[in-house]
Amino acid sequence: MNSKILIMLQLQNQLNDATNGENWIEGITKNQKHINWKRCIYMECAEMIDSFSWKHWKNIHQEPDWANLQIEVVDVWHFIMSLAIEQFHQQMLGGVEDVAMMISDMPKLSLIDTDTTEPYAIKNDVMAKVEDIIRLAVAKEKVDINEMIENFFELVVMSGLNLDTLYRLYIGKNILNQFRQDNGYKDGSYVKIWDGKEDNVVMMHIWEENPDLKPDMLYKELTKAYHSLVK
Repeated sequence: MNSKILIMLQLQNQLNDATNGENWIEGITKNQKHINWKRCIYMECAEMIDSFSWKHWKNIHQEPDWANLQIEVVDVWHFIMSLAIEQFHQQMLGGVEDVAMMISDMPKLSLIDTDTTEPYAIKNDVMAKVEDIIRLAVAKEKVDINEMIENFFELVVMSGLNLDTLYRLYIGKNILNQFRQDNGYKDGSYVKIWDGKEDNVVMMHIWEENPDLKPDMLYKELTKAYHSLVK
């Protein structure tokens, strides 16, 4: 079993428990709100496409925002993992470790489980791959989670990431999501722009400067930055 895949699934499960209550795998939050992971996926994918100047009438010479694309890729991964865990539970296929085993055995995991990263793909090809994932997410029938994950791994490669960089960005975003929840994200009091920069950007900068930070120390650094930058 791939340890990075297992850790990400475990952290996602813990985050969902903390955010939505332990019955989230039944498709309902602790506040009795319906959960639709498919919608989360295709809405996040739409934001991903905005990383490119796709509008033929506006900003036609603007360069792709690859850094934002990578963040959006990680956000979609949160929702794909959540959907996989939910499906395995509801279909009585097993728990988090069983999901991790399934993903670890997928041949296309080898695309990203390498020591190197590929150059960014042609932007139109990236957008086409994102739209493949959207089509899977909006299908009326049950999502083929294996096919979705395979397409996602292809997108990871096209976005200049591999398993190691996906893992690092996921851990950072997971800790940031915990931080948001602890600082008023749900009631609307959380401030997402820190001294003119989105919190995602601040988080990535902290980790780039301190690549050996443990998750708990990253949380502490976020706390210091939040209180110093948000006025």
